[in-house]
Amino acid sequence: MTARTCPDWPELMELDPDLQFKHYTVAEAQLPADALTRIPHVSLGEVEICCDREKHVFNPAHTDPDVAAALAASHWFDVNEWATSGPGASQTGPSVTSLDVEIDPEIDLGTSNAA
Repeated sequence: MTARTCPDWPELMELDPDLQFKHYTVAEAQLPADALTRIPHVSLGEVEICCDREKHVFNPAHTDPDVAAALAASHWFDVNEWATSGPGASQTGPSVTSLDVEIDPEIDLGTSNAA
């Protein structure tokens, strides 16, 4: 397996320090069958995903759009959903608002509202 740590890991750790985002090919990530059947015909060894496999959370900013759409229709969480209304929202620790991070569907976790 050739998992690589996500270059946005510092910002992602601020959302939830228990999440460990790594980059994988879709084939390496061992995604659920219901998500795989929704991905158009592509080579799963060439398409990338950025995710925490154990927590079932993906970063759409670094995930192929077709894969992100397939995962959004499964039990996996988009990191935005995780941090605002999913299991990550109930964690004690820094909240998204206290980090001054803007979260939207087209996330750019490297951007903050601070000057």
